[in-house]
Amino acid sequence: MTVKIRSIRGMHDYLPEELYFWEKTEKILKTIFKNYGYNEIRLPTLENTKLFKKSIGAVTDIIEKEMYTFFDRKKTSITLRPEATASCARAILENNLLKNIHQRFWYFGPMFRYERPQKGRYRQFYQFGCEVYGLSDPHIDLELIMILYRCWKNLKIDKKFFLEINSIGSIKSREKYKIDLINFLKTNVKLLDIDSKKRLYTNPLRILDSKNLNTQNLLKNSPVLLDYIDENSKNHFNILCSLMKEINIPFIINTKLIRGLDYYNSVVFEWKYKSKSLGSQNTICAGGRYDNLIKILGGPVTPALGFAIGMERLIYIIRKNEKKINTNLINDIYIISNLRKNTILYIKYIEKIRNIFNKLKIIQDFNLGSIKKKIIRAKKFQSKIIIIINKYTLINQKIEIRYFNSNQVNIVSFKKIIEILKSFFNYH
Repeated sequence: MTVKIRSIRGMHDYLPEELYFWEKTEKILKTIFKNYGYNEIRLPTLENTKLFKKSIGAVTDIIEKEMYTFFDRKKTSITLRPEATASCARAILENNLLKNIHQRFWYFGPMFRYERPQKGRYRQFYQFGCEVYGLSDPHIDLELIMILYRCWKNLKIDKKFFLEINSIGSIKSREKYKIDLINFLKTNVKLLDIDSKKRLYTNPLRILDSKNLNTQNLLKNSPVLLDYIDENSKNHFNILCSLMKEINIPFIINTKLIRGLDYYNSVVFEWKYKSKSLGSQNTICAGGRYDNLIKILGGPVTPALGFAIGMERLIYIIRKNEKKINTNLINDIYIISNLRKNTILYIKYIEKIRNIFNKLKIIQDFNLGSIKKKIIRAKKFQSKIIIIINKYTLINQKIEIRYFNSNQVNIVSFKKIIEILKSFFNYH
């Protein structure tokens, strides 16, 4: 018996019914980004491994455990991108885009991380995100948050999210905090979970993000990062919080919030799902500032910030929020014929209909069988209009037209069908 080949664990098939929600969501997001003056950038899936090691930080989960890395034929170490910010910064430098006015970019595409698959999280997953370069004023941070707030509103899911925000200050200001945090944790090391014990001397800030309840309870008495941040970061954060209050964007200051990538500094934020249906991994979108990233990659000192939306989790929420109907199978026009001769004449006429109604979904039935069976199939596609052409109607230059959920049958001329369809679909 032949063994069926299955998909690789953590890789997901996106089927037509699900893709209806993807297309709808992508369209809304792209419209909003265009409205704010952001330009699309498309980045390669493969990058030199050095790019991520240099930017993300060697002592991070992504670098240590999650990257898909291999050698090509020239023995160069290459990696399937685990995130897009480093790739975007590399592209900005390589193409000298810091010298022109294109400071705002958006991207969409697959990322790859070898982590445990769970609801809304796969090893190949999609992100929709943006990057801004050359702007340091808190108002641009506000713009990113406003963009996201508008996204949730237009998707009709804004009531299901909440915003957490924090400032992690500069690298220099975090060093003093790290020393005090390590000293605090050392005295309570027995209460730490296994992962936190491993991170204690390598990446202690990541302990703040632990999902272990005992560790979380311990951290309630730990030093607070906001008390250590530099004056510039503090002022930037306070101004941003004031601006959000002025335009009534609700937020929570989470002093334990950090980002798991080394390039972050100053403001960081996460939009989270209120429901527990995604478990502890309820972050839908995350971002912040990375004013040192361009410099780390060999460029000039350049303020930068951005965010990424986890599309699988977002689509999960949108699908849960909408009525469960097989929307992607809804069809506009279904065309049926039992002709064996004059088929080219028939096909030419159908193409004429397509030329005029090029925004509609039009299916032509090529299956064998009777007209009756084809009508049944048309109804399974929930076709709004069924057009039937047979040898008798073709000879008389006429077409039979039927409507979904109606027994009404009309015989009309070839010339009149266009007018009828325009009226029915309000097509101009």
